[in-house]
Amino acid sequence: MLTETTDYEKLYRDFRWEIPERFNLATACCDRHADGSNRLALIYIDEDGAASRTSFDAVSEMSRRFANVLKADGLKRGDRVAVFLSQSLELPIAHMAAFRSGMVSIPLFALFGEDALEFRLANSGARAIVTDEGGYQKLAKIRDRLPELANIYVIGDGEHPGTRPFWPSLKAASAEFTTVDTAADDPAMIIYTSGTTGNPKGALHGHRVVLGHMPNVEMCHDFLPRPGDLLWTPADWAWIGGLINVLLAGWYHGVPVVGHRARKFEPQAAMQMMADHAIRNVFLPPTALKLMRLAGVRHSGVKLRSIFTGGESLGGELLDWVRETFGIEAHEVYGQTECNLVVGSNAKLFPIRPGSMGKATPGFDVRIVDEHGEELPRGSRGIIGVRQPNPCTMLEYWRNPEATAKKYAGGFLLTGDLGVQDADGYFWYVSREDDVITTAGYRVGPSEIEHTLMKHPAVAMSAVVGIPDAIRTESIKAWIVLRPGFAPDDALAREIQDFVKVQLAAHEYPRVVQFTETLPMTATGKVLRRELRALG
Repeated sequence: MLTETTDYEKLYRDFRWEIPERFNLATACCDRHADGSNRLALIYIDEDGAASRTSFDAVSEMSRRFANVLKADGLKRGDRVAVFLSQSLELPIAHMAAFRSGMVSIPLFALFGEDALEFRLANSGARAIVTDEGGYQKLAKIRDRLPELANIYVIGDGEHPGTRPFWPSLKAASAEFTTVDTAADDPAMIIYTSGTTGNPKGALHGHRVVLGHMPNVEMCHDFLPRPGDLLWTPADWAWIGGLINVLLAGWYHGVPVVGHRARKFEPQAAMQMMADHAIRNVFLPPTALKLMRLAGVRHSGVKLRSIFTGGESLGGELLDWVRETFGIEAHEVYGQTECNLVVGSNAKLFPIRPGSMGKATPGFDVRIVDEHGEELPRGSRGIIGVRQPNPCTMLEYWRNPEATAKKYAGGFLLTGDLGVQDADGYFWYVSREDDVITTAGYRVGPSEIEHTLMKHPAVAMSAVVGIPDAIRTESIKAWIVLRPGFAPDDALAREIQDFVKVQLAAHEYPRVVQFTETLPMTATGKVLRRELRALG
């Protein structure tokens, strides 16, 4: 989409969207590279370090076979197919099968617990799910509460009643399948975002969403693709940053992607992997970069061409460390699940200013506006707004027209983030407009955690806030009022933390638990989280 240049103003001014009327993600991101040449699509590195390589030809064939499995099991166009897996070969096979069938895929974070999983499956009305043995163990506990979930495909050797084995089913199916003719605006996936005052919301995206990502991916990866490019991110492929920014955006250009299922992020192991496999392009969240700096990692064999990062500001010290360690600039980006990658950086287009997210991505009109969508003068603090329409914006919040309507004003999508645009066009993030917590690159809504805390027998009331954290930006802190008969102590705090970790997700448990006798509230009984944040 972009023509390489060093002139940002010309690049931005001359850009025009070219979105075809008919467009399918499986065709665009897989089939058009499956030309019989065995062009490399995926290098998967297992926990022992062994690498396996899969071509676009193979992914295309396997996803056609799985599409036939879904069809034979009674699924039809528009049905939702959940993908409850971490980075793996099976994950893109499942998504591509859904896309080519005209179905809607739902990426789900592999570390989700039962509560998080149940809400998303019930809310989406998922009719099928692809998961592994670990995922099935969680699913089995809630399955009877999900009447619409009729088809469960399990990867592994275990046999479970009422499920089908993924690989034997796929291999037995025909490889002949005609991809459904979809419009660019037809629904393709639901990605759940954080809930602030209620449950998480599902951002429904059309097939065009990957096209909407391309200008920023190309600009911030220093004009991807180039010969020899190879993409990797430790970010899970259940999030928009891993699934679209990396996997689908890379495959759209035929750039191979490295997948690796790590138990946790290990800085030295990451450096070794980047060296061993000649990885050239990475999406490293700021927390990963901070952990690498803290560990003092170095490796002469790492030869990165581009570093793409976002989710929180790097700051001058970390930018300097990246430059000294890798010999290139880190390019920050900004966006959100509902409308991603609308601001970004490239040091060859304009100087990097520490603390700034960069400038508007070509194709996007980004302004600072008030709550009515009225533009504010440069230098004013206000809401970061993105003028509509554009191909990166969600179609709607799934089954939530009220929340969808509130997301827009005056022709702008309101991100809910507060920022400033300076006289030179650089954007500076200030804070969230609401109570969303930014922790280790994840955006976490307090409500879902509070709902889970209330299920613990010791908890009478709770409130969750973010507190400053040097590595994670914010840590999650829970203020808890106990029920009669329970005494506050460290053992109970650990028990409550473990309860949330199991029920919800490992990244959503409160790292700090503080017991209190009362919570600050409004006259109508709403918890004043801002007062709790002020207490630290």
